[in-house]
Amino acid sequence: MNPGKYNILIVDDEDIIIDAVIKIAGGEGYSVDTSKSAPAAIEKARHNIYDLIITDIMMPEMDGFQFIEHVKKLSIKSPIVVTTGYSTVEMAVKALSKGAIAYLSKPFTTEELISVIKRGIAFKQIEEEIEKEQFSSESPHIVYVPCPPKYYRLGYSSWINIGNEGLVLVGVTDLYLKTIESVTNIELMSPEENLIQGSSCAFISTSDGCVHQLLSPLSGLIIDSNEQLLTEPSLIEKDPYFRGWIYKIIPSDLDNELKNLSSCSMDRI
Repeated sequence: MNPGKYNILIVDDEDIIIDAVIKIAGGEGYSVDTSKSAPAAIEKARHNIYDLIITDIMMPEMDGFQFIEHVKKLSIKSPIVVTTGYSTVEMAVKALSKGAIAYLSKPFTTEELISVIKRGIAFKQIEEEIEKEQFSSESPHIVYVPCPPKYYRLGYSSWINIGNEGLVLVGVTDLYLKTIESVTNIELMSPEENLIQGSSCAFISTSDGCVHQLLSPLSGLIIDSNEQLLTEPSLIEKDPYFRGWIYKIIPSDLDNELKNLSSCSMDRI
């Protein structure tokens, strides 16, 4: 990836955040444009092409959730990452359900920002590749494998599969894996620990030196973790929906939290 080819728009009413993104992303070679209000950012996005938009949630005039809705209505195809200092699990889940591809809490580290930037730009490249496939006369190839129809997902990152005995398998989507480099290591939580929907549940290290956090799609007690991933992390890429599962859990609030997830039954390419 050549960072100099990509344009990022940061939308935030705090100079310190804008300056931080300019310093970090600009230092990596990305081109950074800025806006201090959501309405002004929408006008910029209507007239410019951005490979990624990073927006605050708590802003005057229009909040980040309203901003996402306006961007979607205008068919602006830039992926959106949301960030806020008023970080709550509920905000993370709501942002992903509204269409954000990632959630970044303030204060964020250099590594966290670079991670979401890389995933966001890769996400846009995948969407563009799919669009080209739709208009190509050549035989299509598989860009990524969608979740199986009976699964549910949180945003585009993690999935659940509800078993017959009330147990739930948790894993990572192939689309998420296609936005990162080759997996070199996976840091898992332990059995008897509790997952919280929208909170970090695993950290995935990749060949480019990045560490990507995975948000849990569901709350519940971990009764088993896939220890094979610790010695064979590439298994998660080879078979993300079956042998590459991450956790087996007893859900704590399945009926309510299922409302925050998207059914994979419509995820056919």
